[in-house]
Amino acid sequence: MAEPGPRLSVAIVCRNNEGTIARTLESAARLVKDSGGEIVAVDSGSTDGTIALLERAGARVIRSEWKGHIATKQMAMEACAGDWVLAVDSDESLEPELEGSIRELLASAGPGVSGARVNRKVWYRGRPLNYVWQPEWRLRLVRRGVAAWGGLDPHDVLALKDPAARAVDLNGALRHNSFETFAEHLRKQWGHARTMAESLHKAGRRGRKRDLLISPAGAFLKQLIAKRGFLDGYAGWLAAASTAAGTLMKHAMLIEMGGEQRRG
Repeated sequence: MAEPGPRLSVAIVCRNNEGTIARTLESAARLVKDSGGEIVAVDSGSTDGTIALLERAGARVIRSEWKGHIATKQMAMEACAGDWVLAVDSDESLEPELEGSIRELLASAGPGVSGARVNRKVWYRGRPLNYVWQPEWRLRLVRRGVAAWGGLDPHDVLALKDPAARAVDLNGALRHNSFETFAEHLRKQWGHARTMAESLHKAGRRGRKRDLLISPAGAFLKQLIAKRGFLDGYAGWLAAASTAAGTLMKHAMLIEMGGEQRRG
């Protein structure tokens, strides 16, 4: 008899994501079933149908208060028991090519491979944005125990603990259904900007007025021209604009926090 392959754990954090998590669970369930693995979800107070969808998919649900992006994702990862851990957000899912790449890696990865990066693409109105924000390589598949979440909230980063450890790039896209309209994206940008400004302020960063002039324009031109976002049509222009708006809000909030501290 052939030896059993490595078990895969899929780690998810969620709260009120019934609109997107069904696709996430569907793609994760196929991989988990084939490897005899598990889905582990840390839920931070869902009041919609998210819990029901998780239970229907056979996920192990851990209820916890929201500890921030980094700490909550670390909790989910540490609760996993598989040989490999795939970390996905509740609005992400695996496109068929990426699912196949993960299967191949699990079946053939030698001890010299500790993790794998995937390219995340935003989907807008049923189509991927192929230029703006691209490429967005993120380490998401790792051997259990070799990686940890870090970064600054809300921009969490999964990284291998050993800088010399090897990670490979996988073919295929990680689908990101982050928003349905750019009006919704702008609302999310406000929350992310505030969280990032708070993280930077705690880390000792102080706002500068010149950043209000330079950084938003630089963010806009980077996405539209350097990344060739204009090739994504009007969606590329809107993505560049919303990126600039988020940058502007972040620096404005950071300046305000510094002013409040000086007055205090």
